[in-house]
Amino acid sequence: MNAIVTPTNLPGQPHIAYLGDQLMVEGVRLSDLAREHGTPLFVYSKAAMLSALTAYQRGFAGRQAQICYAMKANSTLAVLQVFAQAGCGFDTVSGGELARVLAAGADPAKVIFSGVGKTRHEMKQALQVGIGCFNVESEAELDVLNDVALQLGKQAPVSLRVNPNVDAKTHPYISTGLKGNKFGIAHEDALRAYRHAAHLPGLKVVGIDCHIGSQITETTPYLDAMDRVLDLVGEIEAAGIPIAHIDFGGGLGINYNGDTPPEADALWAQLLAKLDARGYGQRPIMIEPGRSLVGNAGVCLTEVLYLKPGEQKNFCIVDAAMNDLPRPAMYQAFHQIVPVTPRAGSANADGTLYDIVGPVCESGDWLGRDRQLLVQAGDTLAVLSAGAYCMSMASNYNTRGRAAEILVDGTQAHLIRQRESAFDTFALEQLV
Repeated sequence: MNAIVTPTNLPGQPHIAYLGDQLMVEGVRLSDLAREHGTPLFVYSKAAMLSALTAYQRGFAGRQAQICYAMKANSTLAVLQVFAQAGCGFDTVSGGELARVLAAGADPAKVIFSGVGKTRHEMKQALQVGIGCFNVESEAELDVLNDVALQLGKQAPVSLRVNPNVDAKTHPYISTGLKGNKFGIAHEDALRAYRHAAHLPGLKVVGIDCHIGSQITETTPYLDAMDRVLDLVGEIEAAGIPIAHIDFGGGLGINYNGDTPPEADALWAQLLAKLDARGYGQRPIMIEPGRSLVGNAGVCLTEVLYLKPGEQKNFCIVDAAMNDLPRPAMYQAFHQIVPVTPRAGSANADGTLYDIVGPVCESGDWLGRDRQLLVQAGDTLAVLSAGAYCMSMASNYNTRGRAAEILVDGTQAHLIRQRESAFDTFALEQLV
């Protein structure tokens, strides 16, 4: 008999790794979780999240820095609680996210509100709870926020998000720092916008913000963006408008398929050296990482339903779909897909090349293309790097209930979200 295949260097190691013939999350066998809770099933490693956070904290040792988790990456309450208890602030982009993060125990003073389309209701909600800062993305938004703040008898702390026109060299859908993107205020308009903000009585300028994209795997775009932002800080302060903090956003990538982004502490060693060289080393800074904290902390378990051979393609049909894992359909994104309990034999020698697809009635419903796997119906597969932008973007398309979620802490597995039933998906609807 051939040896059991145990792939090495999986994204998420050492917290997600094979032990003998079993794929583990920390001290828990994923096969046991699939059997107990069913599939599709998201499983997260608490240790992996805290390890990723520690890299940032290590990089900021001795600095005035606030790490605000960008919760759009994964907004499950128990995940938010992990970061709140670790001292993080939060970057929110909607009133719903604000309500969610407060329910998880966040300190409102450590909450940032970003996003291009804040409503008056959301502004009022954020002002009433006392958030730390609004990241304002247009001059029109400045006027509306000023009006809402004056109506409440408050002054809104603001930072203007500046678009530095720096190419993050990432997928166009997750690039946010170019002139053609909808985000931020153009670099050449920033000084005028700051002067306008400084004269509005309902606003208090407290900082400057920049975020150039997501899944960034190179250092150069960050260094370029920092130079452009610091140039602006000098111009703005020369105009008599003090900048209390500098917010450099997030966007650091993770390893999906052999990607080699810099480690968070190594990246910030370079950025802080530039900050020091430019004379801003003592300035308070803020950052908003999301994917890099949770992406490789999660997996999605899915059962093989059918194997469907074809003349041009072989299909491995699984019970997870684009409504559970939208990234491949949206971005043509790559996720490694591995067996939870590998079968005997060499995947390269004995496996079959499959497209791994789900049950949703769309040709775009695929999780992986051209994957060499040795599988049978009834096997459980693990879609790796599924901690970010999967569950938070999940939908009920085809009236499919959203998956259950598990948080693993050592040898303990905690159910942190119940699986939705079909009834749950239409419980708020009414017949007429």
